[in-house]
Amino acid sequence: MSPENVFYLIIAIIVFNFLLDSFLDYLNYKRFDSKPPKEVQDLYDESEYKKSQNYKKDKFRFGLIQSTFSVILILVFLSFDGFKIVNSIAHHYVDHSVLVSLLFFGILFLASELLSLPFDYYFTFTIEERYDFNTSTRLLFWKDKLKSLLLTVILGGIILGLIVVFYNYVGTDFWWYTWILVTIISVLLNMFYAKLFVPIFNKQTPLKEGDLRSKIERYAHKMNFNLEDVFVIDGSKRSKKANAYFSGFGKEKRITLFDTLIGDLEDEEIVAVLAHEVGHYEKKHVIINLFVSIITVGFTLWLLSLFVSEPLLAQALGVEEPSFHIGLVAFSFLYAPISLVSGIFTNILSRKFEFQADNFAKSTYSGGYLSSALKKLSKNSLSNLTPHPAYVYFYFSHPPLAKRLRNLENNS
Repeated sequence: MSPENVFYLIIAIIVFNFLLDSFLDYLNYKRFDSKPPKEVQDLYDESEYKKSQNYKKDKFRFGLIQSTFSVILILVFLSFDGFKIVNSIAHHYVDHSVLVSLLFFGILFLASELLSLPFDYYFTFTIEERYDFNTSTRLLFWKDKLKSLLLTVILGGIILGLIVVFYNYVGTDFWWYTWILVTIISVLLNMFYAKLFVPIFNKQTPLKEGDLRSKIERYAHKMNFNLEDVFVIDGSKRSKKANAYFSGFGKEKRITLFDTLIGDLEDEEIVAVLAHEVGHYEKKHVIINLFVSIITVGFTLWLLSLFVSEPLLAQALGVEEPSFHIGLVAFSFLYAPISLVSGIFTNILSRKFEFQADNFAKSTYSGGYLSSALKKLSKNSLSNLTPHPAYVYFYFSHPPLAKRLRNLENNS
């Protein structure tokens, strides 16, 4: 295969992914005005349902514009040897291979951030504000962006630098060392993310004494589940949307409730949501997801090691001499179809886990309270009640609301 053929293959993959995403988005869009399933027909009145439809349509149009802009930009960038130009700039300013790779990806990352900023800003302060979701200030928005930028540059730079060092010293066997490094980081992040990184963006406080905490403690005691760490996060300073999540394992496990969740739901509904999160832990979903992620990363790194040094990949991007960073960029384009398939598998597994966690909450606490909680959360976030099955198959990590309610009802 010639470099030209590899280049056109990369173009074909990019265009295919864009067309597939757009087609699935369109299928989903065509169902926005469909009649809701019987399980959720009483969720909205006519005006509220119209509002939810308009919200989904606005997000669809915005997403289409953003994705079209992105794909045109990357195609133009490839056509004019953009990666060759950035590579030349990096080589002009630094000599060491590690520094060249860091500067190369640093330029690409900063350019990507600058180009996405107008879209992020418009979505937050126009679309989300139009539907009364946004509570973030402009100052907080820019603070968040700066913090994210610094975290990515510092942590991403350290990790990328180590990977390039591995590559320089052991060649294509770098993938073993990188796999070990990424595995250690993944385990540490799963255990300590809430302690180390969440406080950078949000304030976390232990759930105060009161009826809600007493009900949670009674449930935990009944389940013989050591749940000392229940925290409330100030999600309301950015959005009115509610959430809850489980993080960590062993002694580091904790459940985090958004303050908006506490404001939107009754105590019994919150305990039911918490029981769902406990279900994820008891069913070993956290460990399984971590294991699947580690295996996927290992497979990806192994494949990368087979192709990263191929001159063909570098030449396809207009660069004569192969290098780690150029090979990584070319590989990332070619890997997209595999990533698509693995993403489908991950979503299938995730949807199965959600049903299992729902069933756990029903059997150990209350399916009725969980159902009412899911309805309120869906209504308050104007979520899609009529997603297209193909869109669900490709993109949904959670089952559609109607299916979750039907599952809870049928497992009575």
